[in-house]
Amino acid sequence: MNVGNSNVPADQQGIGESALRAVPLLIDLEQALLRTDPLAEAALAYVAANPLRIAYPLAGWAWRGRATIEKNLLEAVEPDPELMPVSEEIIELAAAAKREGRQVFLVTNKDELLARELCLRIPHFTDVICCSGAKTDNPKSTVIVERFPDGYDYVGGRATDPEIWRNAREALVVAPTKAVLQSIEAHDKPTTVIPRRSRLSALIKASRLHQLAKNALIFVPAVLSGTIVDPATLISCLLAFLALGLVAVGTYLINDLLDIAHDRRHWSKRFRPIASGDLPIGTALAAALASIAGGFAIASTVGLGVLAGLGAYLVLTLAYSMHLKRVPILDVTVLATLFTLRLAIGIAAAGVFASPWLLVFSMALFTSLSIAKRNTEIQRTAIKGETEVAGRGYVTADAPLVLGLGLATGTASVVILVLFLIFDALERDIYTNPHWLWLFPIIIFLWLGRIWLVSQRGELNDDPVAFAIKDRQSLALGAVMAAAFVLAWLGVPL
Repeated sequence: MNVGNSNVPADQQGIGESALRAVPLLIDLEQALLRTDPLAEAALAYVAANPLRIAYPLAGWAWRGRATIEKNLLEAVEPDPELMPVSEEIIELAAAAKREGRQVFLVTNKDELLARELCLRIPHFTDVICCSGAKTDNPKSTVIVERFPDGYDYVGGRATDPEIWRNAREALVVAPTKAVLQSIEAHDKPTTVIPRRSRLSALIKASRLHQLAKNALIFVPAVLSGTIVDPATLISCLLAFLALGLVAVGTYLINDLLDIAHDRRHWSKRFRPIASGDLPIGTALAAALASIAGGFAIASTVGLGVLAGLGAYLVLTLAYSMHLKRVPILDVTVLATLFTLRLAIGIAAAGVFASPWLLVFSMALFTSLSIAKRNTEIQRTAIKGETEVAGRGYVTADAPLVLGLGLATGTASVVILVLFLIFDALERDIYTNPHWLWLFPIIIFLWLGRIWLVSQRGELNDDPVAFAIKDRQSLALGAVMAAAFVLAWLGVPL
């Protein structure tokens, strides 16, 4: 905990230990302890189950007021207190106060049930104070001031009622704005600032910028056709790359927003910024919408083909996030289609011929890689002694089938690549010595073999593409493939 300001009035400097122990510590559930907004999470989960609920009944609840929508949402979607992210700094404050012999209360004016369940999870609280029944415009401050007329220390946030700060002995405020801090300090009270992690760094992490390497597929059609050296084609591909990158970032954020509960049960995804509470839901949603809008604005300057491809990518990604990722086999087919759409956007940006061999090869290759990811998830689930993969439609009994499908589609991709070379690539006049391209099937076979080897050993870190850009052997194989392409283009004798 960092202290932003600690001004102790003279009349409180001599306070004795017994008097200090008599001062209760009040911790605001929504403004301090929780690192997320349960109401926003409930709304997302409610809409994710059926998007039509936005029109009915959600719009009707909102029309009748905030109290109605809060009550109905929290009844329709019960949060899991065991998975809710909480502030470790605040828990330590509560533990320290309890060791001093002070009473520690958890204060809420929304969800008393959640507060009491959190008290069972966190044993430092004396009791829960629920202020929702007070007949006043400021129910929380009224209840607190009446119950603790001799004073209290309060841990709250930037939206805490100013009246609570005015009557507190000490103010401990979480991530306040400058105006809020000045308002609290105007009451001449001891003030401690409890910072939160940077939202900007959390947003950057949630954007998964390393995943943008996948969008390099946009340049493949221009490279294979030899038109990448044309400045106009290169600029079009760069703009398409940027547009798809922005839309992809927006869809990653939306996917994480819709998958909060499942991510918190996942061995690695629970550390994602939205699931862990580092990135507020409102910030993530605003960033997602802005990013998608920016991507489409850039795509509109490239051409209708790129714009249509981007639209298809967005629709399919949202359908995947909301439902399709829970349909076995179809889910990996959709992921492969999203990869192939990157090639289609590149074809539109470069204005070149769409080779059916290339597109079919892409579907087979990326289906195998997507299945490898599912294979890893099934293995991790089995190790934990569970039978169902959280948030997916697979069970551990599917492991042999998934392994077989992954190896079959991987092998098919190598065969299709050979046919692509024979009936398409070798017949083009852009390669001076196309025989170097025969290294491609060998390299793809070796790389897929490595991916499936580490997957079977349980060493694959979820995403094969993320694994590949950090794996030395994968990078070496990629370098050899790039060198083979250049040698074929330059016509170096084999």
